[in-house]
Amino acid sequence: MRIGLYPGTFDPVTNGHLDIIGRAVKLVDRLVIGVARNDDKGPLFVTDERVAMVREAVAGLGADIRVEPFDTLLMHFAEKLDAGVIIRGLRAVADFEYEFQMTAMNQRLNDRIETVFLMADPRHQAVASRLVKEIARLGGDIDSFVTPAVAERVRAKVRETA
Repeated sequence: MRIGLYPGTFDPVTNGHLDIIGRAVKLVDRLVIGVARNDDKGPLFVTDERVAMVREAVAGLGADIRVEPFDTLLMHFAEKLDAGVIIRGLRAVADFEYEFQMTAMNQRLNDRIETVFLMADPRHQAVASRLVKEIARLGGDIDSFVTPAVAERVRAKVRETA
């Protein structure tokens, strides 16, 4: 069984993430979406909320998709899952520079796990979770960037933390 891992913070999960997920499931038998427990980034949502949002967003895709939180080194998590490939989405050149460094380090840690890059659909290239949160905090419309359920959760969380 070919297992792929798509890691990220998903704070919140965006339509860009869902685009990558929808294409990644075509490449693997099982896709594990690893939700990073990264409190250093100061996420808007706690890990359990992010896991729930991703699970809800992918529920209708009809593929073998698992959503799991992790707080270990990415390569250790991938090894635990027996993943053979890590899926990463690229939006712009700046993403490539960061991902290039991460891939080189991950390759040094375990050269049996490949990294596959999927280019973001042009409609989603500017979409970033950070920007979605900023737009929501400033009262802007985020409906075209996230699912309706995620948009409502973001708006509720922004009201709650204001």
